Amino acid sequence: MLDKILCIDDDPITLMLCRKVIERVEFAKEIDTVNNGEEAIKYFDALNEDKINNPTLVYPKLVLLDLNMPVMDGWDFLESFNKKDYQNIFNLTRFIVVSSSIDPYDINKAKTYPVIGFLSKPVTKEMLENLKTQFI
Repeated sequence: MLDKILCIDDDPITLMLCRKVIERVEFAKEIDTVNNGEEAIKYFDALNEDKINNPTLVYPKLVLLDLNMPVMDGWDFLESFNKKDYQNIFNLTRFIVVSSSIDPYDINKAKTYPVIGFLSKPVTKEMLENLKTQFI
């Protein structure tokens, strides 16, 4: 079981379902959620500051990321995350794109970032059980 997973999606129903499925497959002890890429950057900024004072701070080892969101979409989030000096602290954090897009362009573009997978919505119990075997 992972200590923490972060879900980034603008749809509250998708976030709720994602949380329920993660809990059901016992994939993470803690599930954090944010509504867009900008909130996710603020989330990681706060963790980055807290990590300096608390080296044992638990941060997400897995991020489930939607692509199409208002304010800051998934692509802009990944670009911002890469530009910040997060990799020194969050070097074990992995990203999985969770999208309704089946566009080959999106799938190939995801490979240019630290993205380890591309799942189609909605996230199912079976998807997470398969994914769980890669992490645990």
